[in-house]
Amino acid sequence: MGKKKEKKEINEKVDVEAVEIEDDTWWWLTHKGIGATFLCISVFALLVRVAVSLHPYSGAGSPPKFGDYEAQRHWMEITLNLPVLEWYRNSTGNDLSYWGLDYPPLTAYQSYFHGLFLRFFDPDSVSLFTSRGYETYVGCHSSRKNDCAWHIAMLLLNPCLILIDHGHFQYNCISLGLTVAAIAAILSQRELLASCLFTLALSHKQISAWANLFQDKTDGASMFSMSVYYAPAFFSHLLGKCLRRKNPIHGVAKLGLTVLGTFTVVWWPYLHSTDALLGVLSRLAPFERGIYEDYVANFWCTSSVIIKWKRLFSVHSLKFISLTATVLTCLPSMVQQVMAPSSRGFLYGLLNSSFAFYLFSFQVHEKSILLPLLPASLLALEERRPFKWLMFYGLFSMFPLLCRDKLVLPYFALHALFMLLYHAPCGHGGRPRNARPNNTKFDYFDSFKTFMNGFIYLSSFILHIVYLTMHPPEKFPYLFEAIIMLICFYQFALLAFYTNVKQWSLLEHSTTEEEKKLI
Repeated sequence: MGKKKEKKEINEKVDVEAVEIEDDTWWWLTHKGIGATFLCISVFALLVRVAVSLHPYSGAGSPPKFGDYEAQRHWMEITLNLPVLEWYRNSTGNDLSYWGLDYPPLTAYQSYFHGLFLRFFDPDSVSLFTSRGYETYVGCHSSRKNDCAWHIAMLLLNPCLILIDHGHFQYNCISLGLTVAAIAAILSQRELLASCLFTLALSHKQISAWANLFQDKTDGASMFSMSVYYAPAFFSHLLGKCLRRKNPIHGVAKLGLTVLGTFTVVWWPYLHSTDALLGVLSRLAPFERGIYEDYVANFWCTSSVIIKWKRLFSVHSLKFISLTATVLTCLPSMVQQVMAPSSRGFLYGLLNSSFAFYLFSFQVHEKSILLPLLPASLLALEERRPFKWLMFYGLFSMFPLLCRDKLVLPYFALHALFMLLYHAPCGHGGRPRNARPNNTKFDYFDSFKTFMNGFIYLSSFILHIVYLTMHPPEKFPYLFEAIIMLICFYQFALLAFYTNVKQWSLLEHSTTEEEKKLI
């Protein structure tokens, strides 16, 4: 009897613990200490719903009865404009064959209150009879506001920046934010403010460097910040504008004093001692790491498969070679802006300058692709496909780094979210503004391009799976990283060539406009 009683007590105890565990599973539903967590997740869930709602809906543009969207709108129309007893009755004001209300009363009440809200903002959308098939809702796809919302989403929900700053964990958003503010000031013709803001961006974060080219020491005291990728574009654009003024020297002097003054304020604690200043600068110059680090998709790392740069040249020589290559690659873009400075040309100049640094400068990191992505984002409405292309391969180029950081799930989730938002219809229906005309020649070209794009996407998708599920040969432990690097470099080089050609085509356009004015 004693054993049976003991066994019964044990079973009862297990049952109580099971009930407690089951109760604990849903403790958060009544707990009061998770408000902030619940709010953050709710906002994200709302964002995903908004992203989906930007896409076409049931029956969009399909008369005469359209689809479920029209049914819900029609029920609002009926419940707002007819007495309650006529909501379910066929009459001259309520044709039940046209999306007649066939849900229980609580749905009808919901439609009524939704209709009140909608009528406040857009009365025409729920007016009796005349609103049938109504699709010109507030914030319609053809409006400029919708373009603006899409563009802001592309800037703020950049998956590469989110993964690096909030996963890998850095503060690139600060220097990039200061750069965006400087760009906005340039576009608003507030050049002194732009110079101050860009100088602050230069003083925030280092990312690559060249030491004193005339010394063989590897601990030289000369460094470049992250935002220096954009310096050639800022310099050439502002110089081009100054040269077109009555007193160019005065304009250049004001800009120079603004830059020097801002640098002085930021670096003031270290300007009183040469040793202190050199001590800071020496910490910012990562020359000991070599011309490239890991497998980054730039020229030096990609070509090292054939040319062993680190074996053939000293660090000093590589610094000089990389500096020369970077300057020469930046030069065409700079010349164009000095000759014909313009807002659009400035944005292309930022993109081309940052591409030049990413592809050819000394000591480039995978995350440096954030620099070309910023001006590409600012040009996203005009260059939708190149922007998408750069974002896709920018993410892909960072995939090995993010795998090491165990950020695979956020990588795919943010990539999917970006694609969802990117393909949301905006003012031009998700297509480039300068769409090609209907032409057989262009059809063949587009078909070939679509095939090639699909092939490259498929190859990239397969590489993702291979990287995650297979081990490389022991003889080539970094084979997969090298393949990813080669593919991404090829895409970046093509994009850089395209955007340089596009920038120079602006010069031809500006010349044509001037000739028209003369005529």
